[in-house]
Amino acid sequence: MLDRPATETQITHGRRLWLYVLGGLILLFLALPSLLVIPLSFSDSRFLQFPPPGYSTRWYEAYLGSREWRQATWVSFAAAFVTMLVSTSLGTLAAYSLHTMRGRATQILYACFMMPLIIPAILIAIGTFLFYAQIGLNNTMTGIVLAHSVMAIPLVVITVASGLKSYDMNQELVARSLGASRPWAFLTVTLPQIKLSVITGALLAFITSLDEVTISLFIAGGDYATMTKRMFNALRDEIDPTIAAISTLLIALSIALLAMSQMAERRGARPER
Repeated sequence: MLDRPATETQITHGRRLWLYVLGGLILLFLALPSLLVIPLSFSDSRFLQFPPPGYSTRWYEAYLGSREWRQATWVSFAAAFVTMLVSTSLGTLAAYSLHTMRGRATQILYACFMMPLIIPAILIAIGTFLFYAQIGLNNTMTGIVLAHSVMAIPLVVITVASGLKSYDMNQELVARSLGASRPWAFLTVTLPQIKLSVITGALLAFITSLDEVTISLFIAGGDYATMTKRMFNALRDEIDPTIAAISTLLIALSIALLAMSQMAERRGARPER
C-alpha cells in the first residue's frame, strides 16, 4: 500500500508517511481532551477521577432518571430542531441571493453575514441579553431559537455557497426561459442539485444550536434552561460525573451527524452509472 501513488504526480504513500503521522498526532492532540470524558462517564466514583477506580453505568441512569435533565434535554433538542429549520431556510436563500448578485455590495453583504463568526460570542451574548430584556424574550424558546439562528446562519451560508459554486446557473435560466417562475425554478431545478450542501448546512446548524453555551448562559433559564447551561451550572456548583455521561452522549451524537453529512457528500460525489 505504501508503494501505491498518492497523487497524479506519482508521489507514493510511503513518501507521504511523515505527513500522515503528523496529521494523526495533530488530530490526537485535538481530540484526546474530549475523548478522556468517555471513560470518566463510566466511573463508579462520585467524583471525576482519572483513571476511574471502577466502572459502572450509574451516571447514565442518573441522567435518564432526572426530571431536570430530561427537561433540559427536551429544550435543547427542540431549540436545535427549530433553529435548524429557520437557519437552513434563511441561510440557503441568503447564499442563493449572494451567488446571483453582482457588484461590490455582494462582498459587503457576505461580510455582514460572517460577522457572528468574527465577533466574540460573549459580546453577542451580552448584546442579545440586553436587547431581549427590552422586549421580554429572555428565558423563552423563541429567544433561544432566534439567538442560535444568528450563530448558525453563517455556517449554512458558507456551506450552501460552496455547493452553488459547482452548480451551473444556466440550468435554472433554461427553466425560467420555458415559463417557470424564479421561485419555482429554484425549487425544482437548483435546490435538488445542491441538496447535499443544504443537508450538510442543516446538520451543522443543529449541532451549533445543541452545543451553544455562551449565549444560553445569558438568555436561557427557568423551564427553558438548555442542557449546556445546566451542565455549566452543575460544574460550577458541584462536579457531578453525570456531566461526563451527558458529554459522552453529545460527542457520540455530534460524530454521528458529521459522519452522516460526510456520507451524503461522498454519495453525491459518486458518478452515476
